Amino acid sequence: QVQLEESGGGSVQDGGSLRLSCVASGVVFSVYAAGWFRQAPGKEREFVAAISWSGQTTLYAPSVKGRFTASRDNAKNTVYLQMNSLKPEDTAVYYCAARPDTGRYHSNDVYAYWGQGTQVAVAS
Repeated sequence: QVQLEESGGGSVQDGGSLRLSCVASGVVFSVYAAGWFRQAPGKEREFVAAISWSGQTTLYAPSVKGRFTASRDNAKNTVYLQMNSLKPEDTAVYYCAARPDTGRYHSNDVYAYWGQGTQVAVAS
């Protein structure tokens, strides 16, 4: 059974940085694409970023492009989300997700496996 566990959330000031990590277990992670999503209070969950199994292909939501960077280390079964120039509107619970890699990447892709989430709070 695939399990995903996020870490690295916390509280930062406007303009600060955080790096989220997501460790996968129970799976050969190198055949899975991974995604990052977030859900702010009172809002629907939204797509943030996606990364292919190799890390060579990434996709970002317009609201985070240029500020966030997804990467992965398959030897460690881990994907990362480096978040720079954080804004108060980035405050949310961030979720890691995984799906078998199909070679196609879209913000509407359906993910089979989800982590429990990690809280990110950005103060103005």
